[in-house]
Amino acid sequence: MGITDDFGFGTQIRKSPFFDSTVKWGAKGFSVYNHMYIPRDFGDPEENFWNLVTKAILCDVAVERQVEISGKDAQEFVQLLTPRDLSKLSVGQCKYILITNAEGGIINDPVLLRLEENRYWISLADSDVLLWAQGVAVNSGLNVNIFEPDASPLQLQGPNSGKIMEALFGASIADLRYYWLRKINLDGIPLIVSRTGWSSELGYEIFLCDNTKGSELWEKIMNVGASFDLKPGHTSSIRRIEGGMLSYHADMDIHTNPFELGLDRLVELDTNLHFIGKAALKNIKRNGIKRKQVGIEISGLPLKGPNTRFWSLEKNGKIVGKVTSAVYSPRLKRNIALAMVDLEHTTMSTALEVITPESNLRAKVVEKPFFDPKKTITKG
Repeated sequence: MGITDDFGFGTQIRKSPFFDSTVKWGAKGFSVYNHMYIPRDFGDPEENFWNLVTKAILCDVAVERQVEISGKDAQEFVQLLTPRDLSKLSVGQCKYILITNAEGGIINDPVLLRLEENRYWISLADSDVLLWAQGVAVNSGLNVNIFEPDASPLQLQGPNSGKIMEALFGASIADLRYYWLRKINLDGIPLIVSRTGWSSELGYEIFLCDNTKGSELWEKIMNVGASFDLKPGHTSSIRRIEGGMLSYHADMDIHTNPFELGLDRLVELDTNLHFIGKAALKNIKRNGIKRKQVGIEISGLPLKGPNTRFWSLEKNGKIVGKVTSAVYSPRLKRNIALAMVDLEHTTMSTALEVITPESNLRAKVVEKPFFDPKKTITKG
């Protein structure tokens, strides 16, 4: 019996092609995301953070399942799913998009990859977009094929990631631009590599296109990366919140619209584009929003870890919002958080009170992102 054969809650939650390797390399705890296990604990989360921002980490993010959309009407169908204008999306390019429902609520905030003229991948956050897309297709009248391909991404992130990529793939990989992709074969392992990631650091995503080679790929990257101080790791809540990156189900859900998140740039209402939710989003923009996401700084001792439930925000004893993601940043040496707050209380430096299970804490509205707001690190 293998070391991971008896782990789990049944076959309904899938294990990634890298699962055995992550356990071998020290994964101690897992969460569930898109019906699949994701490593969330390799020991000290602060050590994981410092490894990410000073060295490099390799993360199993196969939970970012892909939805492939192909066929002669693929371009029109993909545009139907998102309010972002895709008319200038080139083959080999990626874009961060929103998928909205008829009411303008956000169903997912994936990265879209255009692999070929009529072939796309939607690289998902945590929701069942495969079912949504297949349902939309039924009465769309468009000729498309929609399915989950054999594709499982790893994230190689951190300042040393570029050097590791060059050691793996040669010097030409340095030419891969931010939010572009390339098909590569590594010693018989079929891959798609993109200059993307969920870390706010310089990084790459390496999509394995043959799930039988998960352990082989993991070991190959770790072995090459050893010379560059590569560590196994997991996505960092600390760095995510520092960078103002959003987590679906935490910082947004189906009841959140793009304008509340300040993502107006991802919504194109003034063209002839046809997409689901356009009429609703026009009404929301016309009438204005009643709440919006802000950054807040929370006083008191360092938080022991990320919040595991929403914390109410009060002003003069009245609930005016909620903290969605909070953590202590060892680099900034303060508690930072993302919060959804009633519009009238979102002015910079507005004083608020955070209601936690242990105590009530003073807080104030501050600018976000909290670190590297122009994303100079990510873009390289």
